[in-house]
Formats: sequence, C-alpha cells, structure tokens
Amino acid sequence: MRNRKRIFGTILVFIIYLLFSQSCLKFRISDRKAIHNFSKKGVQLFTQHVMINGFNLHYAKTGNDTLPTLFFVHGSPGSWDAFSNYMLDKDLLSKYRMISIDRPGFGYSQFGDAKNMQEQASIINPLLKYIDNKKPIFIVGHSLGGPLSVKLMTDNKNFFSGGVLLAASISPAHEPTEKWRAIFANSTLNYLLPGAFRPSNNEIWSFKKDVLLLPAQLKSITCPIWIIHGDKDKFVPVENAAFAKQMLLNATFVETKILKDAPHFIPWEPWYIDVKEVLMRLY
Repeated sequence: MRNRKRIFGTILVFIIYLLFSQSCLKFRISDRKAIHNFSKKGVQLFTQHVMINGFNLHYAKTGNDTLPTLFFVHGSPGSWDAFSNYMLDKDLLSKYRMISIDRPGFGYSQFGDAKNMQEQASIINPLLKYIDNKKPIFIVGHSLGGPLSVKLMTDNKNFFSGGVLLAASISPAHEPTEKWRAIFANSTLNYLLPGAFRPSNNEIWSFKKDVLLLPAQLKSITCPIWIIHGDKDKFVPVENAAFAKQMLLNATFVETKILKDAPHFIPWEPWYIDVKEVLMRLY
C-alpha cells in the first residue's frame, strides 16, 4: 500500500511538473499588458499578427512610420520584448521607427513550433516587404538572432542599410557540440523541458548544421556591419566577433566593439548604453 502511494505520488508530481513546465517560462508578455506598460511611459505600442504562408507571425512596433527602421531579432529563447527598453527610448524614437518580432516558435508566433534558420527566414522575408516604408532599415540581431539576421541580409540583397550583430553565434569552429540536445530534440522527451526552452532546444540543435552555412553567407553581405560582443561571454565566445569580421570580406564597412567584462546579455543594463550609442549613429 505504501509503495502504491509512493508510485501514485511520483506520477502526480510528474504530471504537475509537465503541466507547470509548459505553462511557465515562455518569456513573453501579452499584447494587452505590453500596450498598457508602454502607455504608462508615454509611448504608443502597436502589435500585429500577420499570416504568412499559413504561419501566424507576431511583431510589435513603436515610432513614426516616416522614419528609418531598426528591426530587432531576439535570441533563443526570447520574444520581441527583449528589446522593449530600446523601443521606449526617447532618443532612439526621435530617429527611428522600431520593429521587434517574435521569431517563429517563440512569443506569440505559433509558440513551440520551432523552425531552422532557412524556414525562419522564409517566414520573415515577406514581412520585410510588408513593413517596408522606403526608408533605410537596419537589422539588429542578438545571440541566435545574429545568424538569422545574416541569413535575412543574404536573402534580401540591397534591402538593409546596415546590420548590428550583438553577441552573435557566427563561427562554426566555436559552436559547442552539445550532443545532449539530440536526446530531447524533436522527441517526446522534449516536453520535459520547460516553456520556451523546448522550441529553443530544437532550433539550437538544428543550428549545429545551419552554422556551417554562415561563412559563405557572411562573405555575400555588402552593407555596413557593426559587431558588438562581451569579452566575458560564456554562451557565445568572443572569438565569434573576430571570425565575423574576417568573413565580412565584401561589407562596405565593419566596426567591432568589444565590451570589457561584459557577458552574453549585452542588450540590457548596464551594457544597454553601449549598444544604444552604436544604434544612435547608424543613420
């Protein structure tokens, strides 16, 4: 009887964990709450879902539609509000319209439906044409949003006026093997991972192949590129910055900024000001 109770208790705890793990740690905020939070700070936030080839893509926007655009691409896991501080910044709002997407599989872009880099780019490419206001547009990608930004620049020749790579995973030689991810990726075991870590694990495992395509993609980029990286980054080694610069053979301009004692999370305080300084002089 005692053993039955123990087994039943274990199963119950496991079921509760599965239910709880899939309902939390999604790293997203509802449109209603986000609009309210922005409004309290005097900034109007616009959010929209766009159906692209059967995929429901979600994004957020601030700023005047007549201005040049900063197009933000978050890392893994994450969602558009990873860049909310920038979208609220009055100095940046005076110069740019700012758009931040939920990458496919994250936020409110069909959460959990992870895609590889090619698939993500195929979904986002039509959005770029949809938001095009015929003004300069600069793409800003953090972490795994960096290589996706490279892919988008490669797919859309002469569309972007420049790109900013923030702690971007670029170098095949410095991409960790992490073979343990294969145990979870695209299997029922993946449901043991909480919230956004489930689609994150799937896309990172796919990225182990995607990263091999980046050297050729980097060489095809012709617009100006700014590279920002922390020298204490434990997730994406700082050597990625040097590799990116080495491969950007045809970019019209390349600037590298290595932030002393900065970790991987440079879009946020206290390194936010360093990133903002670069964004302010893109245009």
